[in-house]
Amino acid sequence: MPVAARPTVRTVAADDETDGEPCPSCGAKNRPGRTFCRNCAEPLKPRAQAAALPWWRTRWPFNRRVRAGSGRLLRGTLIALVVAGLLVGGFLLFPAGRYVVEDVRDKLGGTGEVSPAHVSASASAAGHPAKEAVDTLTNTYWGAPKLGDSLTAEFENPFRLVGVTVYTGISKKPENFRKGARPTSADLLIKTKDGKTHEKKMPLADKPGEQTLRMGISDVVSITFVIREATGQQAGHPIALGEIEYFKRT
Repeated sequence: MPVAARPTVRTVAADDETDGEPCPSCGAKNRPGRTFCRNCAEPLKPRAQAAALPWWRTRWPFNRRVRAGSGRLLRGTLIALVVAGLLVGGFLLFPAGRYVVEDVRDKLGGTGEVSPAHVSASASAAGHPAKEAVDTLTNTYWGAPKLGDSLTAEFENPFRLVGVTVYTGISKKPENFRKGARPTSADLLIKTKDGKTHEKKMPLADKPGEQTLRMGISDVVSITFVIREATGQQAGHPIALGEIEYFKRT
């Protein structure tokens, strides 16, 4: 059997890496790309020192160490504080907040006409009773004998009032419109189910056709139309309100 040659021992040079980067700890040369020193195993590129904390982080209670999971606790605390703030703000500003919400709903929602369950007048001219102001016809009318007379509509269920439309005069046809007296200004007395009365001024142009006053009042149960000013009464004609319509939010 052939005998294998014995290995020859070669002496390693004391410093094989003469062109490398010196170790900051022991000074031994290391080839580029090494992470730790080949001689002392210390890191060749020490980690950057953390920036100094601001002065307020050195004061109690800000100098306390942050424990694992404290981020979730902090977020939960902040969320709870925000919710509590909203609840307190909503309680303090509830009327204003409700007004804004209802106003937005009025603008985004639809409208529908609502018919009164009962209508009455403080006074009526002969042949022109109160019911002719809500009969859906504009060639019949409620005739008010004088200024200050009123027409009251009562509703079966409270509703959100968003507008009132009126047709003044004895007819919406231009050739007949000026043959009778017609209101030019009125007050709307709007009563809600809590017993409060909201007053709205309604100026009226002296022309045929519909005229609408938009608003937003909740829980309306009755509306009174009071004539304050009129024109065309010289011949003794009653003040004619051809039609009045009420609209709710749908």
